[in-house]
Amino acid sequence: MKRFVVAALLATSSTFTFAADQQCLATKYDGYIDASLQWYQDLVDLTVTQYPDLNEVSQWFLEGRKHHFELNREAVHYFLENDPSRVATEQPVEAWLKLEQHDVKQLATRSDTLGEAAKKTFSDRQSANHPKNYDLRSAFADLLSHPKQIDSALNKYNQSIAKIEKQKCE
Repeated sequence: MKRFVVAALLATSSTFTFAADQQCLATKYDGYIDASLQWYQDLVDLTVTQYPDLNEVSQWFLEGRKHHFELNREAVHYFLENDPSRVATEQPVEAWLKLEQHDVKQLATRSDTLGEAAKKTFSDRQSANHPKNYDLRSAFADLLSHPKQIDSALNKYNQSIAKIEKQKCE
């Protein structure tokens, strides 16, 4: 009887540890997603300040980035719980998830929140570019070629990622 109780306690303990680890990893990935979305928001803000006529295309671009990152957030949460081998947690957090176009297409057939997020991203990838997309990309290239203009936003992103990478999950 004592062996059964000890075995049951060990099994319960490892289940709680696994669940806590999953939550820690999900929280860590959420931090990466939030930092990335903030970086893109900052980049768009800098761009629109310098090129006000690119506000509409900037919002279009930002919406696509949000769809992409929210899909990744949903996918990591789902895979951590259901198929942990799909999340490369031994890599830097930015490389944990690789979703190819066929993966997104398959996920888009689901009827849950992961499927809904995949549908948005798949639709974004299939739709035509905004007419001013090239102008926006050129503005980004101009900003990125002048590091002092993006220094504050880039440092904020890099500091966020460094802090996230220091988080340890058991």
